[in-house]
Amino acid sequence: MVFTLKDILRLQVAPALGYTEPVAVALAAAAAASLMDERPFESIEVWVDPNIYKNGMAVTIPGSNNLAGLDKAAALGAFGGDPNLGLEVLESLTEQTLDQVVKFCLDPSVPIHLLEHVQDLCVRVCITACGRQAEAEIRDFHDQIVRLTLDGKDIETHPLLFNVLQNKEPDRASVEEWIKGLTLDELLGLVDQLDDEDRKFLKEGVDLNMRLADHGLKYGPGPGLGIGRAFERLIRQNLICQDMVLAARILASAAADARMAGVNLPAMSSAGSGNQGLTAVLPIWAVKDYVTASEDVVIEALALSHMITAYIKAYTGRLSAICGCSVAAGAGAAAGVAYLLGGTTLHIAGAITNLIEDLAGVICDGAKPGCALKLATAAGTAVHSALFALQGVRVQATDGIAGVSPEKTMQNIGTLSREGMIETDRTILKIMIEKNLPKNSDHGQARDHLK
Repeated sequence: MVFTLKDILRLQVAPALGYTEPVAVALAAAAAASLMDERPFESIEVWVDPNIYKNGMAVTIPGSNNLAGLDKAAALGAFGGDPNLGLEVLESLTEQTLDQVVKFCLDPSVPIHLLEHVQDLCVRVCITACGRQAEAEIRDFHDQIVRLTLDGKDIETHPLLFNVLQNKEPDRASVEEWIKGLTLDELLGLVDQLDDEDRKFLKEGVDLNMRLADHGLKYGPGPGLGIGRAFERLIRQNLICQDMVLAARILASAAADARMAGVNLPAMSSAGSGNQGLTAVLPIWAVKDYVTASEDVVIEALALSHMITAYIKAYTGRLSAICGCSVAAGAGAAAGVAYLLGGTTLHIAGAITNLIEDLAGVICDGAKPGCALKLATAAGTAVHSALFALQGVRVQATDGIAGVSPEKTMQNIGTLSREGMIETDRTILKIMIEKNLPKNSDHGQARDHLK
């Protein structure tokens, strides 16, 4: 089956309010809660795969007055989320909802169970009220609801269900399988399919991500690390010099500062991650100010960046031990910058391979303020990788995991992620859990699972 660029953009690029792992938990909880009229809730119980657990431990939830954790995300979704909004499920939060959540999470608690041996994305939330029980399950993609049950009986035709939506439009799994069979030349050819609607959508993504960057630069450091503002201070102190590389680092890190601090602004995500969207978009938008290129060419570079990000994530999986913001979206940004600078297919291939050779070892150790450092590194390296490629500097297939083609190099990252770093991922999670204190807490229970 043949798909189009529009299919890729529609299924791989979307607004996301808050970090996508706790948002997925909130969405499942909101979906389960929507099945029942009964109140008050007696219990909310959550099951998640290790990577959802890892990425939901430390990140602040937007619009929640600095609440953090998967338990709070589940309660926020159940009490105030709108499941019809997908990854923007928490846009409907109110002060009353926040008060309810704080009280509920104190007594009773919201237990989080670790599905230790599940490798793919999985979230399951069960809510009990007045003797009735509703459950929602998300699989493979952060907003893909695959099962709804009420009082133990499956609901088969609900409009929130993936199998119902699947009958109306192509599904992400099919599109990803198709993407995996494309060559870089074919991906580049898809850029010609951009129409006015696509260009407007991609520009809207820039606007969303720039609002986060502007917020991080204006109001940082706040709860975040303030990396973007720190870069700007260093420039003013003449300790570092402004150039296109630093401009890319500033925008990407400032946006991550804001997002990881829980600012109530959506990001335009790429391949299932808001931070990947920041990396895929903002370096290209920064570089445009240093070159002579029309907005049409800039938008085409953004489209290519999203496609390369989606290509790599199709091989690595949505969540892994490798930092997708650094490797997948970083490679996307490198390709986009090379395109923006007038590079040929050879230059774009070199930019992708250079980036992957440089950042392949960057691990994902969960969502937290420190992600701003990784986005700063990825954004700067993306620009450097493109510049090097344009100067004829290209990593050869004899080096490490580099392949004989850019496609093979990107596929090798998938092999490394899916086959080589499973135990690494477990070790990362074990280290993170052991930092958390009480054994009778949810983190303590998870720690016991991992022994």
